[in-house]
Amino acid sequence: MRYYPLFLDISGKPCIVVGGGSVAERKVTRLLACGAVVEVVARSLTPALAVLSRDGKIIHHDAEYAEDCLRGAFFVIGATDDAAVNERISRDAREQGILVNIVDDPGRCDAILPALCERGDLAIAVSTGGRSPALAKKLRTELEEAYGPEYGTLVEILGELRERVIARGGPAAENRKLFEAVVASDILEQIRAGRWDRVEGLIRELTGIAMEVRGR
Repeated sequence: MRYYPLFLDISGKPCIVVGGGSVAERKVTRLLACGAVVEVVARSLTPALAVLSRDGKIIHHDAEYAEDCLRGAFFVIGATDDAAVNERISRDAREQGILVNIVDDPGRCDAILPALCERGDLAIAVSTGGRSPALAKKLRTELEEAYGPEYGTLVEILGELRERVIARGGPAAENRKLFEAVVASDILEQIRAGRWDRVEGLIRELTGIAMEVRGR
């Protein structure tokens, strides 16, 4: 099985997690961080999930799983420790045309969830096609050591710079050269060292744009 790499916009979309244990808790946390509207189907919840339910951050259905639980969902995660229930979730979701992930069971998934190294808006995903989560985790740890928080700052700066450059209305080919020049410069090293004057100077020299970057 080869999976098609894809980043989904799930902001405001209904996502269902079946299960209320520690694994479900991790999945819910990730969904909420991406802006999903999360519903959890489970008889019991971890303390953290119970707090999220009490605070109105998630919708909790205190019930056993049933096919109707998936109605209207955009994405479903099966995170129970019951293989038969997980099989039903997978089958029901596919029959309803809903993307489904069954934890630790790639054969019942339409989508698998990668190990992620995140630095602000920078996300580096690692997948082994579900064959070795342990290796994916190891690689994520190595990436986290290699890519520090300065990369998140760089992405933020580049995002704002891109908007300003494009707003000038120049040819796309010329804009691309400007972006590549900035990325190829030593801007990352200057961010890492906190030399904000030099960061601003580089941007001005390479793009002609005066941009304040201090305090990011």
